[in-house]
Amino acid sequence: MSYTRRAFLTAATGMAVGVRLAASTAQGANERVRVGVIGTGGRARGLMNHLKRLPGNEMVAVCDVYEPRLLQAAEIAGAGAAKVNDYRRILDDRQIDAVVIGAPDHWHKTMTLDAVAAGKDVYVEKPVSHSIAEGAEMVKAIEASKQIVQTGTQQRSWDHWILGKQIIDSGRLGQITFVHTYWYQHATPGNYPPVTLEQLDWKRWLGAAPEHPFQPERFYNWRHFWDYGGGCLTDLMTHWIDVVHWYMDVDAPLTAAATGRNYNIKVWEAPDTVDATLEFPRNFLTAYLGTYVSRVDDGGLEFRGDRGTLKVDRTRLAFYRDDAAYASGTLAPEPDIYVRSSGDGTLTHLQNWLDCIRTRKLPNAHIRVAHQAARTSHIANAAMRAGHLVRWNAASEKIDS
Repeated sequence: MSYTRRAFLTAATGMAVGVRLAASTAQGANERVRVGVIGTGGRARGLMNHLKRLPGNEMVAVCDVYEPRLLQAAEIAGAGAAKVNDYRRILDDRQIDAVVIGAPDHWHKTMTLDAVAAGKDVYVEKPVSHSIAEGAEMVKAIEASKQIVQTGTQQRSWDHWILGKQIIDSGRLGQITFVHTYWYQHATPGNYPPVTLEQLDWKRWLGAAPEHPFQPERFYNWRHFWDYGGGCLTDLMTHWIDVVHWYMDVDAPLTAAATGRNYNIKVWEAPDTVDATLEFPRNFLTAYLGTYVSRVDDGGLEFRGDRGTLKVDRTRLAFYRDDAAYASGTLAPEPDIYVRSSGDGTLTHLQNWLDCIRTRKLPNAHIRVAHQAARTSHIANAAMRAGHLVRWNAASEKIDS
């Protein structure tokens, strides 16, 4: 099938219109979805602000074990929202239809499965699991239930990322042998407000994690301590691996090798600088490069084929023909297709979740693809921590070290 630049750009415009139409028709669908928010850190409060822009939902309860965050979330939710520090009180409320879970990774499985068992629909941030076994357990339980579970890999609901999938499927890149993924951020440990311990239930925050005295770094930067998160590979690479799986029609690597070091941020357990290489079925490699000591270029992906290259990030998409002449004074041609982002895909991703709550259709980032994306990141972490290449055994669904 042949595609022209005009056809692709028309498709992109059509997608944006389709999203707006879906949002507008949802306004009159059934009654309002009553939402509780569990774990109200910065990301969850960002989701709450997006939900306030969407019709047909009402945030009626918030939960956090740290009082300042609880009060901040309650202010966003509005007058009348219940404030609790035990998430089970939200699950026990039969008037609440759905929950948003923004707690640390080590809570994702427990809170999500408890919510599903209580008959709630769920939006849970990525990575969906803290281990491969947790993710497999979640898939089994959720797919056996009637609940809608969406995971926060929002690229799947974002116009120009959907266009990228169409370009890949059109064959315009030819044989793709390499996908370069990257994410660069600048972290400054210790740069956070003091914590008043009387306002924090640290034991409840730890949950099933090993006992450990309170440390501000563990509380604020929990993603970089193995008891609670998986470092940049599960926090950041999971987003891009989900896109690789989606675009390339794969669900797990064959092998993984990774190296990581704490060159700059010594207080973290997980490394501040990482290089991971994954070999996939369908004859291609994916590399992930990341560091927390430089933020220039942020994050994105490059799909390289023998007929073209696709570059996509959260601000734009660009497709380059490999047979086109380089632009004067550069080492690349002018892009054959160039599209800027139409906004934040988190908004349309939440809209997809709300729509699926009403229609009971499978959401864009359903539990199976969420598990597969997190699983690949866990495999890469296993290779890094082992210090050698590991193989994924698809038959046994285990790592062969």
